[in-house]
Amino acid sequence: MKKISHAMLPAIALGFAVAVAGPAFAQKKYDPGASDTEIKIGNINPYSGPASAYGTIGKTIGAYFNKVNAEGGINGRKINYISYDDGYAPPRAVEQARKLVESDEVLLIFQSLGTPSNTAIQKYMNAKKVPQLFVATGATKWGDYKNYPWTMGWQPNYQGEGKIYAQYILKNHPNAKIGVLYQNDDYGKDLLKGLKDGLGANAKMIVSELPYEVADPTVDSQIINLKASGADAFVNITTPKFAAQSLKKMAEIGWKPVHFLNQVSTSTGAVLKPAGFQTAIGALSTGYLKDQTDPQWKDDKAMKEFFAFMDKYYPDGDKASSFTGYGWTVAQTLHQVLKQCGDDLTRENVMKQAANLKDLEVGLILPGIKINTSPTDFFPIDDQQMMKFTGEKWEFFGPIMSGKVESGS
Repeated sequence: MKKISHAMLPAIALGFAVAVAGPAFAQKKYDPGASDTEIKIGNINPYSGPASAYGTIGKTIGAYFNKVNAEGGINGRKINYISYDDGYAPPRAVEQARKLVESDEVLLIFQSLGTPSNTAIQKYMNAKKVPQLFVATGATKWGDYKNYPWTMGWQPNYQGEGKIYAQYILKNHPNAKIGVLYQNDDYGKDLLKGLKDGLGANAKMIVSELPYEVADPTVDSQIINLKASGADAFVNITTPKFAAQSLKKMAEIGWKPVHFLNQVSTSTGAVLKPAGFQTAIGALSTGYLKDQTDPQWKDDKAMKEFFAFMDKYYPDGDKASSFTGYGWTVAQTLHQVLKQCGDDLTRENVMKQAANLKDLEVGLILPGIKINTSPTDFFPIDDQQMMKFTGEKWEFFGPIMSGKVESGS
């Protein structure tokens, strides 16, 4: 099994900083994975397999905590970040989660990636009462605080994204014939449900909906069949590998629908560049993070901090990829949670503080969009903005739109 924290990232020094005792930190409380000097954080990422493009997220997070450690840690404690590869395979995710919890004894698992993998470990994590925090998937199930109080999402949820596409279609393309390609799992079905919920009585606008399996070699046949259905609007619910394939095939057969490319595959570096930028011109999506390639942000304070961070701590990383910007931003969110924990580094308090974020602005989140959570709201980010690919970059347009879905519903 590949242990990324040592094999693929600079070694994390385990410093021995002494926490300063004072009135606010008089009572120290620790669960496994925390001490006066260290906080152990587990992570599971697909560094190999069909979703390996996402591996850079795990590496970015590791680089961020190298930066944190170089600057003294969090409340005087160094971060020991342990990241394992699951190849986007749920059985391996289960193995890695057990190893992190039972052998490595981490305080929490953070940003485990993928709907299938997180689904496979959700019951285990909740039975063990170990935080499964800010998972890297937008499935709506991560907001079920009643049944799974130890699991919380981070990014806008897929149903909310689907609702926003529906709002846009109904307003701008009310006579569209919609074709849908979706990954045949909770991730794909979740976004499709949001689209249908948003269309409501107009869901009959969908003329074709075709699934694909993660193990499929290509989605070429689905693209051909969607074109044959007469669809003139295409909602593309695919992960990076299949998104790039669909763009290439659409260009090859000359199919030019109004194209909605789901947010998980909007990376210019991981998806659009391999497919050929010209194949994605005019594609629409939603976003909530600033685009590192957009010159409008060149003097932005957060963007400058991001580029300086990449230069120093992850020089081999792709500064243009939305995945590195995402990793940096979500890591800052966890940083805030751990900072709020003070000297009460119990798993229960980690979840309590994660559910107590108020109007938080971190990293590259768009102006006007803030992180808010509560004990009954496990969806940190609800709002997004439409964006269009111009051939060089994504350009935001229109108002901030809400795709709010009630937690626990």
